[in-house]
Amino acid sequence: MRNKTYIALIPAYEPEPVLTGLVDRLAEDGFTVVVVDDGSGPAFRSIFETVSSQATVLTHHVNQGKGQAIRTGLIYIKKHMDPDAVIVTVDADGQHKPEDALRLCDIAAAHPGTLVLGGRRFTENVPLRSRLGNTFTRLIYRLATGSHVYDTQTGLRAFDAELTDALLGIPGDRYEYEMNVLLEFPGRGIPILEEEIETIYINENSSSHFNAVRDSVRICAEILKFSASSLAGFAVDYTLYALLLPITGSLALANVGARCVSAFVNFSLNRKFVFGSREDLLRSGLSYAALAAGILVGNTAVLSFLVNGAGISPLAAKVLTEVIFFTVSYLVQKFVIFRKKAGAEVSSRDGARIAA
Repeated sequence: MRNKTYIALIPAYEPEPVLTGLVDRLAEDGFTVVVVDDGSGPAFRSIFETVSSQATVLTHHVNQGKGQAIRTGLIYIKKHMDPDAVIVTVDADGQHKPEDALRLCDIAAAHPGTLVLGGRRFTENVPLRSRLGNTFTRLIYRLATGSHVYDTQTGLRAFDAELTDALLGIPGDRYEYEMNVLLEFPGRGIPILEEEIETIYINENSSSHFNAVRDSVRICAEILKFSASSLAGFAVDYTLYALLLPITGSLALANVGARCVSAFVNFSLNRKFVFGSREDLLRSGLSYAALAAGILVGNTAVLSFLVNGAGISPLAAKVLTEVIFFTVSYLVQKFVIFRKKAGAEVSSRDGARIAA
């Protein structure tokens, strides 16, 4: 027998009438339902008025994005509802079955402090844009974190209230918010479970506001910018390494000299263009220097092993070494050195500001 309150949180922007049936079924299954109207406008007012008989409806007067809508709902739930509840986010377009939402909540209730994802399996019946978008973000996510999540774009996610504050602290206002959650949680030691759910697409998923190309790029923009910055730093590093190697005759000196210059280039690019950090320059500079020193020690040790122990050529070994340390550098810079602080407020139904 269920011993926790289950809350379904639905961010909705210009929803189809299917939302009314979804809310009814969730309510019938015992869910407390919270719907966030993300600036859909007067043309959709009747739909939200209909669901208000079964749900609490919060309203953004202008569209602010899915990430912001989820935070609005979470703040309301934190302030006004059961502090020990299990919460599940559900998409408004009818893709998620209430029984799957219920199953994920049961798993989340049994695993406190864990994010439970409803993972779709992308078969031949899945629209091409959805399949391509998820394949792209899945590969990028695996490269960035070393973790495997099959369905990185799923909106069906269950968790207990213990994770509310962590979710409120995740940056990102639109679709990138959900990817940012997946990127940040492994670094914080927050477990992620994935449970297979039924894949449902209505009219080729035409009601979805997700654009496979535009939003996949937005979701992975930071990773792509970091990759470009790292590539620029690597170009400086590799060029200087190749020049210094014959001049110094020392593998270690050539590597250290090249790393010092490329580290400065990489820090400058990452601070300004990749992470847009406003952290104190001295503090972030010292933190980066500590990271660079640690990576340099590890980099040099691995490089020496590959050349002297494994017999790999110095230039090939350099490429392999840089690939190994790429992920470590990204995660430490994103979550420690240039960590962004999410906005402290989001909009509520009546347009007032609710402090997070």
